[in-house]
Amino acid sequence: MSFTDQARRTLDILALTPGWQELKTLRSDCDDEMVAAILEEAASFAEGVLAPLNTVGDRIGASVVNGRVRTPHGFADAFRRYGEAGWLGMDVADHLGGQALPLTLHAACAPLFERACVALMMAAGSTRAAAHLLAEAADEAVAGEWVPKLASGEWAATICISEPDAGSDVGRLRTRATGQGDQWLVSGQKIWISFGDHDMAGRIGHCLLARTDDAPGTRGISLFLVPNHIDGVANHIDGVANGITLERIEEKMGLYGSPTCALRFENARGILIGQEGRGLPQLFTMIELMRLLTGCQGLGLASAAIDIAETYAADRKQGGRPDQPPVPINSHPDVKRQLWEMRVATEVVRAAVLEIATAMDLAKLKQDEELDQFTGWMLPLIKNFGADLGFTVASGAMQVLGGAGYTRDWPLEQYLRDARIMTIYEGTTGMQALDLLTRRLWRDDGKGLSVFLKRARVEVASAGEGETVQAVLALLDEFEQLSGRMKAMQSDADAALWRADAYMRAAWAAVSVWMALRLGLREAVPFYTAQFTYQSLRCR
Repeated sequence: MSFTDQARRTLDILALTPGWQELKTLRSDCDDEMVAAILEEAASFAEGVLAPLNTVGDRIGASVVNGRVRTPHGFADAFRRYGEAGWLGMDVADHLGGQALPLTLHAACAPLFERACVALMMAAGSTRAAAHLLAEAADEAVAGEWVPKLASGEWAATICISEPDAGSDVGRLRTRATGQGDQWLVSGQKIWISFGDHDMAGRIGHCLLARTDDAPGTRGISLFLVPNHIDGVANHIDGVANGITLERIEEKMGLYGSPTCALRFENARGILIGQEGRGLPQLFTMIELMRLLTGCQGLGLASAAIDIAETYAADRKQGGRPDQPPVPINSHPDVKRQLWEMRVATEVVRAAVLEIATAMDLAKLKQDEELDQFTGWMLPLIKNFGADLGFTVASGAMQVLGGAGYTRDWPLEQYLRDARIMTIYEGTTGMQALDLLTRRLWRDDGKGLSVFLKRARVEVASAGEGETVQAVLALLDEFEQLSGRMKAMQSDADAALWRADAYMRAAWAAVSVWMALRLGLREAVPFYTAQFTYQSLRCR
């Protein structure tokens, strides 16, 4: 399947998404012809501009020259063109330099770009998310200065959270911001910063968490925008450096074209964003967008990998009767099974990504609290299982190709390496499971779960009669009962947390049967029912 074919498949699934049909009645910019044109252009840009850089970025990688990061040849030009074409700001407010298109359209286009060159798109993802953060939380002057330049790609941005002794345990971070008159000075070390330094934009703004008082945990943490240059010019010689030193870039398993940086801040001037002491909740505007995008990253790589496997299996001839010419390997039952499982898993995630994106658009447009609860429930699932899909399908496609897939003659080994980090960053698999259980089921009293069950049951019941429909409804009932048992385990937290991963996987099986039925993949229902049964047993 080509980039164009993937765009068409996305359009077909959008047409099956009830939320999209509702969104089209509420927004004039959801016209079918316009949306098709946008996706077609996204496919063209991904294939023509971004994809040629994927192997280049992997083979050359980012490097440090004279204390600054140098990105692979072609990255800077592609990032500039990506911004100029409007892709960075497509869902940013129009009065701040964006196009104000629905989030759904970004979620539809993103897997095409991620498929083409996921390493380069790491810079685009944080820059776009920062534009939304500043548009929502920064004061008017800061938003007016920064958001249009981020949306155009003239400037870029990062998210700076992790430190050597504070990863997921954000409350232990030590970076400190000290108020001096009308400004703040930030000092400390941040690590794991994707594109923390680079040569693709004239200025880099770090969306950074720092401690502003000695309150325990996250209560004393505030959010700052810390520019790498005070005046925004393109290099240290002509500009004024802002006390930020690149200490190193990490040597890592994949994403070689994306520099993962360790940065030292020494009295760097920062701009307080939002309310002091509320840094982490405010940063979640950015984090949630990046978690959705992580699902799109995995989906993009999986889409490429399954296409390669299907094409190879149709062309590669092995086996069959010894007195006859060899047959294509996709005629062998076990290969058919592998291809089927990978394709079903990929399209289920594609449908789920579009489902949550349309719900997020509708929640914002209608100020609908139930939809907010639903998207909160779905987000840990989309982040984790979209991310996992990229690695799993790349591995499965490599299995279909056999030894050929293990070589650099095919990009599958790169996809595998690039995808492995995705279930780790933006919250590990375990963190997503804990979020689903303790925040979405316990703290929120399962309100998002209730909306999920209601939406799924209404759609499934409308699919008519028959054993498959009844099987899906029965699974949803069983998941509701399982959720009740997990909810009752709050008094034995350690036992519940031991089962959090299994509960999350059971939840994904419930989402998957819903999406499979929507896509007409009725033969996949027993497959997901078996997965659900296994995960339910793990919850006992």
